[in-house]
Amino acid sequence: MDGWLKEVAPSTELRRWFADDPAKWHEFCRRYTAELDANPQAWRPLRDSTGDVTLLYSARDGERNSAVALRVHLLAQRAGSTSATS
Repeated sequence: MDGWLKEVAPSTELRRWFADDPAKWHEFCRRYTAELDANPQAWRPLRDSTGDVTLLYSARDGERNSAVALRVHLLAQRAGSTSATS
């Protein structure tokens, strides 16, 4: 691992609220996207990377976790989209 961008992770408050509840997934994505949009200097190095980026997470659900939401956000930003809440 070459680096850890801790400030890109969802806030403790958001993670606790989400609590890996699938019913809260879309709202989690919306709130996390808002956090990311408020702190673009934190995630821009990931978006602008020319090499491989590996996103790590510690959640049981491989389909609904912060790494998945971050990936969607980064790809949307690369494409020039303003919404990443899929």
